[in-house]
Amino acid sequence: MNLQNGKQIFKNALKGKYGVGAFNFINIETLKSILEAAEESKSPVIVQCSTGAIKYAGVDILVAIAKTYASHMTVPVCLNLDHGKTFEDCKTCIDAGFTNVMIDASSLPYDENIALTRKVVEYAHKHDVTVEAEIGVLAGVEDEVSATEDQARYTDPKQAYDFVKATGVDSLAIAIGTSHGTVKFKGEPKLRIDILEQVEKLMPDMPIVLHGASSIPQDMVKLAEQYGAVLPGSIGIPEAMLREACSHNVCKVNVDSDLRLSFTAGVRKSLAENPENVDMRKYNTAGMDLIKSVVKNKMENVFGSANRA
Repeated sequence: MNLQNGKQIFKNALKGKYGVGAFNFINIETLKSILEAAEESKSPVIVQCSTGAIKYAGVDILVAIAKTYASHMTVPVCLNLDHGKTFEDCKTCIDAGFTNVMIDASSLPYDENIALTRKVVEYAHKHDVTVEAEIGVLAGVEDEVSATEDQARYTDPKQAYDFVKATGVDSLAIAIGTSHGTVKFKGEPKLRIDILEQVEKLMPDMPIVLHGASSIPQDMVKLAEQYGAVLPGSIGIPEAMLREACSHNVCKVNVDSDLRLSFTAGVRKSLAENPENVDMRKYNTAGMDLIKSVVKNKMENVFGSANRA
């Protein structure tokens, strides 16, 4: 199957009231694990690369492996740029073969966010590429994205409505309490479902995106720590909250930290238990198996996307 843009994937998710996982990858190991989970779960899937991943591996290489793996899939696969910061970031990815791009100008003044987002939308739509934008800033640090809690703010629903009308964007990331990184909360976890409900009421047909939505599985944290990792205070978004969000208009749920955590736990365990091994394929496979199990759990038990392809 060819790579798809987000249009039909999100339309189906809105109608079916489920979320589609958007999982970050940087290499063959992460991509293969994600796509095997999607194929076995019969779930549509979004695979995405940050600008950091593109610097690490190269845009043409990442597109080539995504296209190659997708050509063997029977479920819909979308390739997304995660947190493009400039028009050039988005144009480079569109020209290279990405099918969805995110322009993240949320840290800019509101009018500048609108202007830059509209410019990306105009270019992307000419190339049959869908566009995600963000309004409201998420706290935390992950890859090349960072914001302090003081800088973070919740999305204003009316402003979100005006922003969509002004830009023509295809999906919208909003801030309702999620954050980047492995430490997402100080105190009790809470998502502002009331804000999500207000946005949904104003824009019933707009696909909503949750960034920073890793749940940081505690069994993975314990496994990684058992074999030497230091992960103090690691806590994520409770799966019950993610299920509730996906029952509204959340069609895209971003997950990165969970994959890093599970892969690291598997590799650490494999190396500790097999100190004589120098075959990268063996310890990489141990990490890949845990990524796959985490992704399948989200598709089948959290997002509701299994058996939807």
